[in-house]
Amino acid sequence: MPDADVIAGVMARYRAQERLVLAAPHDPLARRRFEDTAYTLCVLMGERTAREAMLAAQRYLGRVRPTPQPAEGRSGTSRRR
Repeated sequence: MPDADVIAGVMARYRAQERLVLAAPHDPLARRRFEDTAYTLCVLMGERTAREAMLAAQRYLGRVRPTPQPAEGRSGTSRRR
């Protein structure tokens, strides 16, 4: 399976592009980007439809959480005094 962070990122793009297509259903560029992202998600998850891929991705992320990234400007070596 692909990296959980990659899956989470593609899912976020899919949802954002879905909102754009719903807001402007006749925009061919928005539709194309949405379809490309749906295809990517299907390939990553090994599913035939975007709906199945989203469900599989949600199940996968439920089992394997994305690794948290340290916040900018914070070092992991600070200690409380």
